[in-house]
Amino acid sequence: MTDNNTIALVTGANKGIGHAIATALGGLGWTVGIGARDDTRRAAAVRDLRAAGVDAFEVPLDVTDDASVTAAAALIGERAGRLDVLINNAAITGGWAQAPTETDLDVVRTVMETNVLGVIRVTDTMLPLLRRSASPRIVNMSSSVGSLTRQNEPGDTTGPLSMAYAPSKTFLNAVTVQYAKALRDTGILINMACPGFVKTDLNGHRGHRTPAEGAVAAVRLATLPDGGPTGAFFDEDGPIAW
Repeated sequence: MTDNNTIALVTGANKGIGHAIATALGGLGWTVGIGARDDTRRAAAVRDLRAAGVDAFEVPLDVTDDASVTAAAALIGERAGRLDVLINNAAITGGWAQAPTETDLDVVRTVMETNVLGVIRVTDTMLPLLRRSASPRIVNMSSSVGSLTRQNEPGDTTGPLSMAYAPSKTFLNAVTVQYAKALRDTGILINMACPGFVKTDLNGHRGHRTPAEGAVAAVRLATLPDGGPTGAFFDEDGPIAW
């Protein structure tokens, strides 16, 4: 699905992978809402995107706050009357050194509030706008660390012990499948994208991939044709193990 009149919302789009996704979607001629809670960074991101020729607009958005999400939906509704693509990208790690028995439960709660409940909150609130689209798409940004198969592989391919962040992505994958089942006959396609190990603030810039490379899978899922897959987990090379 590609259309120069397409309206997209990317959460956590003021930097990193979210900003790269917004840039790529803008390059298709789409109008892109830049969802972020930091006013200064959000405004700067929109200025940069507009300077690069992207039709971007600000969407003040804290995914953990009901009123903020409701206001964001109202803003998009007033501006465009619908939403074609939702990219749930906003996420936090909760810091590292997350060994079982040593991680404070408040850290786990905080991570789940953003990475899982935030996605549910935004998705549910944006669904009425998505239902007005001819070809609605939802992409939830997951991670290879959310794969139980990969977590059980020998070695350190999925990083250090992670009592909050990794389980949040596994939970997000499970939630996505439930949405796919509920929305299967609506034309709304919802999938998970794994960006790979991208150099961002999230990991202290230890990744080996660029944000632009990390955006590839999300953009492909955002532009799926009607009748495409739903409830599936992809990286840029195709389906990946759960």
